[in-house]
Amino acid sequence: MTLPATVSISWVNTVLGAAQQQGVARETLLAEAGIAAHELNAERWPIDHITRLWRAAARCTQDPGFGLKVGAGVGPASFNVVSFLLQSAPTLREAFALVQECQSLISDGGRFQTIAGADSCWVVYHPNQGRLAFSPHQIEAVLAAAVVFARWVTGTALRPLAVRFSQARLGPLAGYREVFRCPVAFEQAFSGVLVPNALLDAPLPQADARLAQVLHEHARERLAALSARTELGQSLRAWIADQLQTHLPTRAQAAHVLGLTERTLARRLQARGLSFSGLLDEARRDAALQALARTRHPLAEIAQTQGYAEPSVFNRAVRRWTGTTPGAWRRAQQVTK
Repeated sequence: MTLPATVSISWVNTVLGAAQQQGVARETLLAEAGIAAHELNAERWPIDHITRLWRAAARCTQDPGFGLKVGAGVGPASFNVVSFLLQSAPTLREAFALVQECQSLISDGGRFQTIAGADSCWVVYHPNQGRLAFSPHQIEAVLAAAVVFARWVTGTALRPLAVRFSQARLGPLAGYREVFRCPVAFEQAFSGVLVPNALLDAPLPQADARLAQVLHEHARERLAALSARTELGQSLRAWIADQLQTHLPTRAQAAHVLGLTERTLARRLQARGLSFSGLLDEARRDAALQALARTRHPLAEIAQTQGYAEPSVFNRAVRRWTGTTPGAWRRAQQVTK
């Protein structure tokens, strides 16, 4: 089973908070994204969940600069324990290296790469999307957050030498200049920020070697715990999604694939606050909402494909996920594209 990317709830809350500041209530945004409110209790989200959230936020706010605003508004809470580790690093270069090592504690929906030059370095972001293509707002938010983070830990009004995006421009150029305060280019070979070496190697004002060592060890423990805690659930999510393309999988089949008894599988899932029925419901929701938004298949056909014996049962499921009927949800997606 392949382990899909996930994102921490702290980053989810950053997106929700930014939308809320623009007058979009959490409940409204979650319903638009087809995500149940109880999922805010989870520590991690599948990466496709937050991609749906980004897309819904872009539709609801109608703001081409939404991603930039999210990135510009980040703070310590957006990066959880990683924030304090980075702040105690000796230099900005070391801090970026720690981001590369501990990225999964925030999100493993992408990775950073540092490309060294004689006088400056590119800090490049490589997205790791799931089944859904990333919203361009996600990329803009990440680069804006990287610059805001650098200003935060250095205590300076840092100006990158340049910023590049592999995607097209979303909003007015003035919005990018306000956030980055440097030349910005679009439709380039990669997305990244160019930072002078002198700034990367300058001592950070709150560097603390002893504290950094303690926090680094704590971060490593969190990474190990994260891997152990999420492996079973995330692997099962990926397997269920794959099986749904041909049939409705059962817990017995999942246990067989994992080499476990049904009772052992149920016990291990319960220890992680999960259940097979819950994971199956999530996967069926994702597949059904994608089919509604992306195809013109009749509702009854989609219901049958997703394993619902009666259209009425499918209708109730969609209403539970989105707060509205399948037809109304499909029309809303088509109108706001």
